[in-house]
Amino acid sequence: MFTKRDFLRSAALASITASMANSVLAQAQTNPSWPNLFEAKAIAEEGFIYGLPIVMNYAVMYEYSVDKNSGQYKAPFNQIKNEPRVFTYKDTAVITPNSDTPYSMLWLDLRAEPIVLSVPAIEKSRYYSVMLCDGNTFNYGYIGSRATGSEPGDYLVVGPDWNGPTPPGIKKVFQSTTQFSVAAYRTQLFNPEDMPNVEKAQAGYGVQPLSTYLKQPAPPAAPAIDFPKANSELVKKNFFEYLDFALQFAPAGPEERQIREKLARIGVGSGKTFNFKDLPLEHKLEVGLGMKDGEAKVEKYLASGQKEVNGWQIGSWFGNREFYSGDWLKRAAAAKGGIYGNDAVEAVYPMTKALANGEALDGSKSDYSITFPAGQLPPVDAFWSVTMYDGKTQLLIENPINRYLINTPMLPTMKKNPDGSLTLYIQNKSPGADKEANWLPAPNGPIYIVLRLYWPKTEPPSVLPAGGGTWQPPAIVASK
Repeated sequence: MFTKRDFLRSAALASITASMANSVLAQAQTNPSWPNLFEAKAIAEEGFIYGLPIVMNYAVMYEYSVDKNSGQYKAPFNQIKNEPRVFTYKDTAVITPNSDTPYSMLWLDLRAEPIVLSVPAIEKSRYYSVMLCDGNTFNYGYIGSRATGSEPGDYLVVGPDWNGPTPPGIKKVFQSTTQFSVAAYRTQLFNPEDMPNVEKAQAGYGVQPLSTYLKQPAPPAAPAIDFPKANSELVKKNFFEYLDFALQFAPAGPEERQIREKLARIGVGSGKTFNFKDLPLEHKLEVGLGMKDGEAKVEKYLASGQKEVNGWQIGSWFGNREFYSGDWLKRAAAAKGGIYGNDAVEAVYPMTKALANGEALDGSKSDYSITFPAGQLPPVDAFWSVTMYDGKTQLLIENPINRYLINTPMLPTMKKNPDGSLTLYIQNKSPGADKEANWLPAPNGPIYIVLRLYWPKTEPPSVLPAGGGTWQPPAIVASK
């Protein structure tokens, strides 16, 4: 689950509101189309909820494929970047990162022509997936073990306006709702010694323009773009300017027209050039208050929009345009919880920051444990993991044994209890040499834990439907 770690903190939005009071469309004072103050606040609130994933996505895209000096840069558009490693505490561009599967990242510019993605044959025992996610954070397609099998193949990714025939040799066409998109490749790593095999799989991932694939002349290149610089401070202060910029690459779907019309009333959208610093003071304040209220709604939904099972929050958060069907609050909460998460059929993410009784998990106050009864490990067709994050930043934590998770491939090295059950020790300090194989190091403070279930089984016992299945994750228990 993939942004900026402090992007959505209350303090950040408080600073937005404060900055609004200091500095604003002078024309708005004489523009009769500008809404009254209460309408402006309501539009800003709704617009923030609608635009949050879009702006978060832009910030990641800018760091990964535009700004070579970002510290997180991967590769230019339409070039794949294979990472022969898993994410660690040093990776900070994306919150709640997955440290199970080495990633290959590909940002697509679909304006000039479609792009062909090729995958090699992958052994059936090795799970892999290619998740296609567009600028709206809609997961519009999958390639991989579950979706298309382990055989080699060529697949076409097209932009929102493309309507050509399926070229010969192409197994399937995937259509993005925006002109820029990301392909996130996850390739299972069994253990550290297995990395050369992952690298071999990654080397087989191919990317080429459709014209090259068809051996035809390339179409004219798309116009160069002056991408606005994005960092945590700029995004906090100029949220609607980034949204305004990003929307030009995202044609409105039928369910978006109403919110787009509302945003246009405050100068955001097609043909607009929203400039916050030019707004009159009263409009700055109303926009800021609307954003703050929007953040509060996102936080509330994230906390209550899932089913609670033994203290774990379980829900189905991610999907395509039809899945969200205009539910912008669900989409915003999904991005806040961990942008770029999988559809539930691909992976389910039980998560928690508290015990079943509501007491917050805190590594400075208690030690904890999770025990899976004998024969009741998570039911998956691929693998499962339990990953530890800092409860404040939602980032992986530095720890003395460089262990960020416990997962299926580690089971042979772990100790089971006499009755066949498996206990994981979640604490800041080592539980002792005899238990260290089962130790998941915790921060010395607030804890955030995510259980990842890749390719969850559909037949009972199963976690599906998310939060309503017959299998339930065991409760976390405080041991002191």
